[in-house]
Amino acid sequence: MDSKNRLLEVAGLFFKLGCFAFGGPAAHIAMMEDEVVTKRKWMTREHFLDLMGATNLIPGPNSTEMTMHCGYERAGIRGLFVAGSCFIFPAVVITGFLAWLYVKYGTLPEVEPFIKGIQPAVLVIILAAIIKLGKKAIKNIELVIIGVLVLVASLFGVNEILALLAGGVVGGFYFFLKRQSSSAGIFSPLFLFFISEDVIQKLSTLQIFWTFLKVGSILYGSGYVLFAYLDAELVSNGWLTRPELMEAIGIGQFTPGPVLSTATFIGYQLGGFLGALAATAGIFLPSFLFVLILNPLIPRMQKSKILRGFLDSVNVAAVAVMLAVLFVMGKETLMDWRSIVITVVCAILVFGVKKFSSIWVVLLGLILGYLLHLL
Repeated sequence: MDSKNRLLEVAGLFFKLGCFAFGGPAAHIAMMEDEVVTKRKWMTREHFLDLMGATNLIPGPNSTEMTMHCGYERAGIRGLFVAGSCFIFPAVVITGFLAWLYVKYGTLPEVEPFIKGIQPAVLVIILAAIIKLGKKAIKNIELVIIGVLVLVASLFGVNEILALLAGGVVGGFYFFLKRQSSSAGIFSPLFLFFISEDVIQKLSTLQIFWTFLKVGSILYGSGYVLFAYLDAELVSNGWLTRPELMEAIGIGQFTPGPVLSTATFIGYQLGGFLGALAATAGIFLPSFLFVLILNPLIPRMQKSKILRGFLDSVNVAAVAVMLAVLFVMGKETLMDWRSIVITVVCAILVFGVKKFSSIWVVLLGLILGYLLHLL
């Protein structure tokens, strides 16, 4: 098969996945494995697992980066960009349309009860993600200590992103000394946090791009960690209220594809159409660059002990940051009996029914928000 046909094959597959891949990163990757390994035999299952491991060693959304790796393996550099773009495109378009509807109608009395029902449902979704991630992240007592320290720092007002990075650096350094071995350095453009933003802030669209570029450059862990990052960048700076952020998270659950399409929704809220484009480009651009640079280095990264220690520490710190944000969100959301009832009902279904999708949780929150408003 020539390169053109391979590109068309990559585009068709990942556009299809982008349209129908609901259920979060784990579900996305499971669908990818079925298509790429079982049905099309583009690679062995062992190599697919190696690529999965590599995505955990770099910032960015894991399932989106997996599409890029698969595209690279099938059709080279062009395949990387085609696969990632086709997977992202449906979610971005759908989320952008929902953002337009929200901005136009979200504050009307007849729509507000639905939106209010989303907020407590989102609390349950984040709690479920914290429990799943926490089980995988906590591997030893040292990581528990790092997680507790990051949680305490976040609750006392330390910037969530700085707390997470500090936890990763301290943990990586500790495990490096413990193992008494040397390895490759950590690849993460932390310099983005130390460059002056005076010039960037002259244009609001460019400021939106810069903010989401920073987040996309250090987004370790699940896509749900994004919400903690956005809380630090947007709510703390007064760009959005926390209820608005929670509503954006909830509406973002309706779209297939990567959960990072929430950035499109928020970008539209902040700066209209250009803001949506800026936020989308900023949040996804680092992933394309990381995969492009690091795909050839995967064998070395797999053997890097310092990267393993850093990643383990970042993962547990990310769970701690999410827990701190959930605590603050809970205090601000559970203010009346309606929100408490919605939270309890959603929690019973999420933790009592296996494989209950987050999409249905949000839909249930919408319906209950409206019905309870009538009482």
